Amino acid sequence: MKRTLLPLCALAVAVAATASGCTDGTGAHGPGPAAAADRQVRQQQLTWRQEVRIADARQRLTKQCMNRHGFDYWEDRTLTLRESRPVRYVQDDVAWARAHGYGGRIAAKHARVRERNPIGTYRQSLSAPRRAAFDTALDGGDDARMLAAPLPGGGEIRKRLGGCTEEAERTLYGDPEEWFRTGKVVSGLRALYGGELMADSRLTSAIRAWSRCMKRAGHPYGDPPEAREAVRTHTVRLGAARADEAFTAERRTAVADALCARETSLRAVASARETYYEDRLRDRFGPDVDTHRDLARQAYDRAVRIVPERD
Repeated sequence: MKRTLLPLCALAVAVAATASGCTDGTGAHGPGPAAAADRQVRQQQLTWRQEVRIADARQRLTKQCMNRHGFDYWEDRTLTLRESRPVRYVQDDVAWARAHGYGGRIAAKHARVRERNPIGTYRQSLSAPRRAAFDTALDGGDDARMLAAPLPGGGEIRKRLGGCTEEAERTLYGDPEEWFRTGKVVSGLRALYGGELMADSRLTSAIRAWSRCMKRAGHPYGDPPEAREAVRTHTVRLGAARADEAFTAERRTAVADALCARETSLRAVASARETYYEDRLRDRFGPDVDTHRDLARQAYDRAVRIVPERD
């Protein structure tokens, strides 16, 4: 079975924007102010900066555990904190776009790190018995138990759990099985409403306004993914010999994208509409979503005592 030996920070989630809380009924039979405030806190997602901190803590804990088992293990903090920022559906950070475009060079840097994976090289240098012991220490080896998490739209996802990987997750989340199960619920919800969201009249109106803004700026694209794909294609076509030229064009498009997103409030609209569709599923999945976010906040509170924030 293939193993992921280097837990690099791949945090680019397919979410329009961070949800900012939902409304409750406040009538005679609705929750009081304290309950409503508690729910609002419970529904807040972690920021990407907090997610990076947790990922780094997981690496640190895994390294410490592997070292106790007599094996070398490497943490990866190659990317700076700003470089670790995910590019989501809506990118409206103009300063970041001026510096990094859509993150093309960051992705290339990340790929080079993966190619030089010191953990994989180290594992291959071990004798067969030691390699098997390494695998067992890391994730429980071939005899590790498999978790199965049902997806909201049907089917299930499986995951190996054991060894230092389990120890690190248990230290952070307390209950790695529940973290895995509820995580698949959260990540699978969009499959239930994604079509409606992308056809939502308020969102499509904001996207059309963004597109008009981009056209005025000299970038005739229908939506943000189309702009990013055009940049990617252009970069590939120019090749390594004209990488600087490609990056200049990438930044130019990304800056226009971010400015138009701000001008049209596309991020706020996308966030509000996604929250609306998520709220319609709360009767079925609300407890799992709240549990997942509770575990994430717990993990962050522990992570800050384990690793410093990246520079």
